Amino acid sequence: MSEPQPEASLAIQVLPKTADPGELLRIVDAVIAYLKGTGLNAFVGPFETTVEGSFDRLCEIAREAQLICIREGAGSVSSYMKWAYNPGEGVWSIEKKTAKHGN
Repeated sequence: MSEPQPEASLAIQVLPKTADPGELLRIVDAVIAYLKGTGLNAFVGPFETTVEGSFDRLCEIAREAQLICIREGAGSVSSYMKWAYNPGEGVWSIEKKTAKHGN
């Protein structure tokens, strides 16, 4: 039996405002650690991280990613997010989208 398809998928890129590029990377790494630690399937790419799960849980995760940036010292944060949401049939999984490319 195959795994059920996730209800939603979120691709998120956070861009914390910092004066020091090293600080920016540290804060982004803190957000990535959080995303990977959610227990949901997550895929880290060079520009964004994709996470899949329930729509409500992903909304909470998107909010927390912003708050992490501020708590970690960013003066502000801009984010780019892409969503896929299909509560009836689910969305294609990360694996289905990337497996044929060797990822």
